[in-house]
Amino acid sequence: MTEQLWDLRRVLDEIKDDPQQYHATDVEVDPDAELSGVYRYIGAGGTVERPTKEGPAMVFNNVKGFSDARVLIGLMASRKRVGKMLHHDFRTLGQFLNDSVSKPIAPVVVDENQAPAHEVVYRAEDPGFDIRKLVPAPTNTPLDAGPYISCGVVFGSNMDKTMSDVTIHRMVLEDKDKLGIFIQPGGRHIGHFAEEFEKANKPMPITINIGLDPAVTIGVTFEPPTTPLGYNELGVAGAIRNQAVQLVDGLTVDQKAIARAEYTLEGYIMPNERIQEDINTHTGKAMPEFPGYDGDANPALQVIKVTAVTHRKDHPIMQSVIGPSEEHVSMAGITTEASILQLVNRAIPGKVKNVYNPPAGGGKLMTIMQIHKDNEADEGIQRQAAILAFAAFKELKTVFLVDDDVDIFDMNDVVWTINTRFQADQDVMVLSGMRNHPLDPSERPAYDPKSIRIRGMSSKLVIDGTVPFDIRDQFERAQFKEVPDWEKYLK
Repeated sequence: MTEQLWDLRRVLDEIKDDPQQYHATDVEVDPDAELSGVYRYIGAGGTVERPTKEGPAMVFNNVKGFSDARVLIGLMASRKRVGKMLHHDFRTLGQFLNDSVSKPIAPVVVDENQAPAHEVVYRAEDPGFDIRKLVPAPTNTPLDAGPYISCGVVFGSNMDKTMSDVTIHRMVLEDKDKLGIFIQPGGRHIGHFAEEFEKANKPMPITINIGLDPAVTIGVTFEPPTTPLGYNELGVAGAIRNQAVQLVDGLTVDQKAIARAEYTLEGYIMPNERIQEDINTHTGKAMPEFPGYDGDANPALQVIKVTAVTHRKDHPIMQSVIGPSEEHVSMAGITTEASILQLVNRAIPGKVKNVYNPPAGGGKLMTIMQIHKDNEADEGIQRQAAILAFAAFKELKTVFLVDDDVDIFDMNDVVWTINTRFQADQDVMVLSGMRNHPLDPSERPAYDPKSIRIRGMSSKLVIDGTVPFDIRDQFERAQFKEVPDWEKYLK
């Protein structure tokens, strides 16, 4: 019996009959700000401007200007939906991904006839070639610098092809064959490879892969030190599915593409060439980023020269993400939880029961750590766990520490500990002058000149809501009777 292969369409088939998880519409929608504006009300969540809420993923079948294409948004904008799609309990997804990192299944290369991503091919030399007419990339807001590929997996390698990597970057459509790509300085391996090519003054061949199994889209968001230079995160997706991700040779570049993607773009990151991000709009803004604010347009993005666009035959699916949505929390937060668990499990095994990066931090800025203390000798171990978390992920800003009787996925329960198990004069730790994420708008010298020398520095916060072990008997929660069949009273 032939093994059924994982891709986006298989995942959508699994959830499409559940109205709480999936909704498709044939109502015409404009990809220029309207599509994201609609989804803001239906299911974006996260740090998006209110009103918003958690809701189903949406497929827009009637996209203005793109008669044959569909746009999917919000696929991962629910942690419970992510758990369902990955066939795993949503509460322990961090540990699941941590296990997957340690047991990767490497991708495999397949023949061209096994790559539905290449069913339709447009080359840059074809008459009328224009990525703005071929790729239905939406804008998030009217201020965006242009249409953005916000969920595209970039595949690249070093010059001698001994290492490869996959990462997600914001990419704006600037011209008929030109993209601007933001590569955050430091940490991203694609950036390391691009520097190597630029020093040699050579273009770097890449593919951009869009419309993927969420095992791929989430798995590729791991960063150092969890996945060091030379670790291709497609192996994580392979481990999640127990099935290797399939790759295919590019058609116009010497690079691999993901064979079962909905869309691929092929091209080169051009050496020593830069472009103003908002060159077409002059709004001063890029797109909304995960903290909930519009990102500033970058004056000098690196440039991708597009050589081909390929896609599937049957109504290809463009996948898009609203920057501050719950979807970003799933993509960035779950892998961050895994990175934290990997480090604390080695350093203080058994003391951190679980970790959750909630929507309030966009998946990156905040974590909640569930602590277990066995005896008095464990007192203080919780604060060392917090410091380890900062070491595991430098962009983390705030850590909540709670006991293992607290539901870390219920913010009311977490904040309850701050009101009943916390004293502000002794249970706060502030660590000044540390590195953090440059997209946090409070991290600028004008905000705190004594601690912030340059943009991207921060004072980090630990809130210790754990009970001192020697007085734990005074903090037992009221114990209710266990009623295993309670649900029968709702029938």
